Amino acid sequence: MANEVNWSANYAYRAPTIARPRSVAELQELVKQAGDSSPLRALGTRHTFNDVADPGAAGTLVNLAELPAKIEIDPERRVVTVAAGLRYGDFAIALDEQGWALHNLASLPHISVAGAVATATHGSGSGNANLATTVAAVTFVDGSGELVTLRRGDDDFAGAVVAFGSLGIVTELELDIVPSFEVAQTIYLGVPYERVSEALDLAYSVSVFTDWSPASINQLWVKARAEAPAVEGAVRELGATPALHKIHMIAGADAEATTEQFGAPGPWHARLPHFKLEFQPSAGEEIQTEYLLPRRHIDAAIDAARALTEQITSLLLISEIRAIAADQLWLSTAYTSGEDDWADGAVAFHFTWKREQAAVEQASALLEAALAPFGARPHWGKVFTDAARVPGLYPRFADFRSLVEKYDPRGVFRNDYTRRLGL
Repeated sequence: MANEVNWSANYAYRAPTIARPRSVAELQELVKQAGDSSPLRALGTRHTFNDVADPGAAGTLVNLAELPAKIEIDPERRVVTVAAGLRYGDFAIALDEQGWALHNLASLPHISVAGAVATATHGSGSGNANLATTVAAVTFVDGSGELVTLRRGDDDFAGAVVAFGSLGIVTELELDIVPSFEVAQTIYLGVPYERVSEALDLAYSVSVFTDWSPASINQLWVKARAEAPAVEGAVRELGATPALHKIHMIAGADAEATTEQFGAPGPWHARLPHFKLEFQPSAGEEIQTEYLLPRRHIDAAIDAARALTEQITSLLLISEIRAIAADQLWLSTAYTSGEDDWADGAVAFHFTWKREQAAVEQASALLEAALAPFGARPHWGKVFTDAARVPGLYPRFADFRSLVEKYDPRGVFRNDYTRRLGL
């Protein structure tokens, strides 16, 4: 088999085969038979835009979709154990049916739990940390074929949660859960750029959408918990007005694909994502880049991005700005030591581009240079061009490199992506 591609078809995997183990024991045997000349990488739902999951032309992709679809809730400990390959949108429904929820979801419910965790994927909300921070335990098959479980508080845990597949293939995760809740989503138009930072604190989850060309942002998506005080007055004070019809953040796209709007309360899993599970998310044929930087630099970073309007807007489908709480997972894009610029949280600058690879790489290089003074960290699963500077953005990267040596001494999970990072 050849020519497997990611979901948006901007990347073709070079690996000639896909293995589909039906048990953990079968997966362990696959790993034991592999090596640095025949590497493995886990293949999730393919919602990545680079070669992070590609083991190369001599390697094998490992699809976990045929492992048992485990969902086990422990109400006393408030955790759920889930199979790594499950999509958030599928297991969230089962979770909600039993009265439980996750604290947040990403904009796409189509992504796998393990893939999202491994790349520090996030939703929005200045009080909400990324999805990886809900992990209470992670179980993976390491480079020796051994099954390893690390729990919150273990020495290696904080370095093993966000690991983009470099320590092993994750088989299941234990996630923190909270009582189920409802969310109401309302879309507003026309917030001035200088008030974006205020807007991000208005509600439980807030997203700002812009193409960087107008005098004000295009759209403000406000997702408020149903029991929270009304925010419309505060939003109007910013100069915004409610949208009069259902809209998609990308001009010309079918708004039916987006989650319900106009303030209608609904289950957390049906409002926190931007897109419905049964529809194609975003534009489909696209490329994504994203950079996270300390929240305190948001105004200067907005100015830096706006200065590139002439170079990027014609290539751009839409851009999104979101706030994320800080955490202490070593390779989380919102990592903080507690005494640095990141302690007040992170802000994410996301760019959804037309599917023009060379032009996107050029635009990304411009953005990386413009945002570099703020210590911007690229999303692990999206396009970025300057891998050499990435290790220096993470104070615990050398410690992570030691974990790679510990859990994958034979180089089973190393690929071109990890080698560019010096792993």
